[in-house]
Amino acid sequence: MAVREILKMGDPRLLRVAPPVTAFDTPELHALIADMFDTMAAANGAGLAAPQIGVDLQLVIFGFDRNERYPDAPAVPKTVLINPVITPLDAEVEEGWEGCLSVPGLRGVVPRARRIRYTGFDPQGRPIEREAEGFHARVVQHECDHLIGRLYPTRMTDLTKLGFTSVLFPEMDPNADD
Repeated sequence: MAVREILKMGDPRLLRVAPPVTAFDTPELHALIADMFDTMAAANGAGLAAPQIGVDLQLVIFGFDRNERYPDAPAVPKTVLINPVITPLDAEVEEGWEGCLSVPGLRGVVPRARRIRYTGFDPQGRPIEREAEGFHARVVQHECDHLIGRLYPTRMTDLTKLGFTSVLFPEMDPNADD
């Protein structure tokens, strides 16, 4: 389909709360999802939320077998998640490095729930319910934050752990993180 422009931090559209999807299994929804997958692939992303391309809908995609931006991360199942709800499964929180296609060239350490349940719908409107932990849970939480107007720096508790990817991870291809 098409690679869309990814909005960057500072764009006020990234701070809005997205309304829920109300029409499932439509040609427009399928075209948007295809564009999102094309855009995510072109940017080497682990996930993408509709608000990141200027579309105010509660829609996120995520997943990969291997991702050069996160070379040590385990595979995450390719998923389209609409109108998501996240529930932590316990109080355990873990810190981990995150980057964002809307915050290119930077990484930060972000605390997230280690184990979650997420629910929502697929493009046809069928319910999805899964449990996730570790990096998979981190990706889901990160992408769903975009639906409530949050970028990962606003979740950080220690800004001394925010830096340029090229400095923090010099072995990484700098073009893989923009």
